[in-house]
Amino acid sequence: MSDMAQTMPPESDVVIDVAESKLSDLWTKEDYWAIWLGLFILIFGMFVYFNAPPENMDSKIAEANAIMEKEMERAPFKTIAWHEAAESKHKLKSYSTGFGKFLNVFTSKPHGWTDNPLQSFFLNEEAAAAKNAAAMAKYEAAQAASAGALAVATSRQSAAAAANFKNETLNAEAKDSISAWIGAQNKVSDLKKKVTVKPYNQAGYLVGLGVIIALLFGAGLKVMGKPLPEFLKAFVLVFALAIVAYMLSSQAAAKAYGIGYAAWAIAIGLLISNTIGTPSWIKPAVQTEFYIKTGLVLLGAEILFGKILSIGLPGIFVAWVVTPIVLVTTYQFGQKILKIESKTLNMVISADMSVCGVSAAIATASACRAKKEELTLAVGLSLVFTSIMMIVMPAFIKAVGMPEVLGGAWMGGTIDATGAVAAAGAFLGEKALYTAATIKMIQNILIGGIAFCVAIYWCTRVDCVPGQKVHASEIWHRFPKFVIGFIGASILFSTIYASMGPDVGYALIDQGILKGMTKNLRGWFFCLAFISIGLATDFRELKGYFKGGKPLILYFCGQSFNLALTLLMAYIMFYLVFPDITALI
Repeated sequence: MSDMAQTMPPESDVVIDVAESKLSDLWTKEDYWAIWLGLFILIFGMFVYFNAPPENMDSKIAEANAIMEKEMERAPFKTIAWHEAAESKHKLKSYSTGFGKFLNVFTSKPHGWTDNPLQSFFLNEEAAAAKNAAAMAKYEAAQAASAGALAVATSRQSAAAAANFKNETLNAEAKDSISAWIGAQNKVSDLKKKVTVKPYNQAGYLVGLGVIIALLFGAGLKVMGKPLPEFLKAFVLVFALAIVAYMLSSQAAAKAYGIGYAAWAIAIGLLISNTIGTPSWIKPAVQTEFYIKTGLVLLGAEILFGKILSIGLPGIFVAWVVTPIVLVTTYQFGQKILKIESKTLNMVISADMSVCGVSAAIATASACRAKKEELTLAVGLSLVFTSIMMIVMPAFIKAVGMPEVLGGAWMGGTIDATGAVAAAGAFLGEKALYTAATIKMIQNILIGGIAFCVAIYWCTRVDCVPGQKVHASEIWHRFPKFVIGFIGASILFSTIYASMGPDVGYALIDQGILKGMTKNLRGWFFCLAFISIGLATDFRELKGYFKGGKPLILYFCGQSFNLALTLLMAYIMFYLVFPDITALI
């Protein structure tokens, strides 16, 4: 057990100390402040977006649902009219109206660019017109292709209707042609964004956003007894570096190769810390865990139980059965085969690779008290492998002709970062994107459970003294409290979503508070954390951990096992045990 536990006072005194600690922790500990800040942001977002629904939302939803219900009664497949009605509901977005629209712009990251980095922040009318003109030819070609696909789909649907939808061959042809039309329409939608570019000036918004974020975290640090002026002065540079990381990640080539803001942020921080050194005056704003814990509380709001249940038992088996097996096996492999000296490094890498990357690494590192250098190493390995897998996996899946649902399930259970999962899934198609993103969401739920189990294991098996009783208070002390906020946010928003219904929930939550504000802020908090990781890391301190290349071998072998087991489980669950559920995706 830890030194603190070994020198505990008599048990009666322990109870009093723990009680007093719990009360004061609510306003003096970082984990709780992460919960309070996350809760404040979520409540503010609900107030804004729930009170500004899209115009005529209820009547439009009712009209669309009536059409969809009628079409499903008429045909044994989703007709053109059904898809058009569904699309009319998807256009209802709370973040595109009123103050919600302003918040979305205010919290957004820098814009994309190709040759001129200043276009991340500024775009005048002439440059906007040039961008629109450059993309117009592709857009018009996509429109023509979509119109052609619609004509074919309409003709084949009419033929199926003429046979009263009794001819299975005609029905299949109609269904396939409608799917082709949907794919063509999605291309039109993507290209439409490139021909409707408007002038912008993001610089002012970024300054304002930096001030707001600084005040939020500064308030927490002030109450926790940290010097506020020093934090605010240092935060200016840390936030500026985060802007640079986002700017570099928005470059066209970086996007194409999957080099995201996390990799750039860590690289920038490492460059500074290992060349000129991180100046001491910057360190008050190097608040790695405070930033990312608050972001994780916001992530909890994105994990909605209704969506998880929509994919059913196959997804739950892939995410909740494979993941613990891979984690435990990888950890044991590191200890018994590779003989990795640091158990905390072994555990953080195992959790990072098997659960969901950085988020799981942070939670696990808190539970087992891993060193910051060990966390940095695990995160670095995750980012490198994620960048490779998000490009290689969809290409491989397409090359071998793997079904979209199977490919999506495979990627959702193995690629670490949620954003990378979505990007890889989108490369394959809508079914792959939906399956991959949902399974990753299911897997994210394990963050809290894994952290709790690691805390128990470390108290009872790793840091314990033989023959000495482990008090429950020690396990509670180890448990990362911000996970309570993560789980609480998930339960709260899942309940609200269920009470609203899927259509209103989509408009006000998915396309309102989440996409309009909290996802943006979560991205900024994570970016600040990655900058902080880099600034706090010295390669000389990491050197010892790479002895014999064991961390790299551990990650590679664990991920290989993860890839094999996830693919096998996904095939069994989606195609052998629950084929009916797969057919509905």
